[in-house]
Amino acid sequence: MRKIKRFGPLQLGKMLAVLYGAMGLLVIPFFLAIPLLAGHLPQEQRVGVMALGAGFAFFVPIIYAVMGFVIGVIGAWVYNLVARWIGGIEVEVE
Repeated sequence: MRKIKRFGPLQLGKMLAVLYGAMGLLVIPFFLAIPLLAGHLPQEQRVGVMALGAGFAFFVPIIYAVMGFVIGVIGAWVYNLVARWIGGIEVEVE
């Protein structure tokens, strides 16, 4: 059995930023579908809804990546704090 005693907060933050950013890319098609559905709205509402959908398609992966970084850094800090008290996670490796 091996024990994970500590995570590097910045490294875990970078890893989760990339993973969450990639997951954010998966939702782009849904936000790009919003302008297609907005074709049924009146003209004055259509432009705002189309811009909103396209804006979200661009910003959601960025927001996901930033949140992944923040969650990774905070999560590593909390894990490292708790691991000092109880000893960390035991993993069996071969």
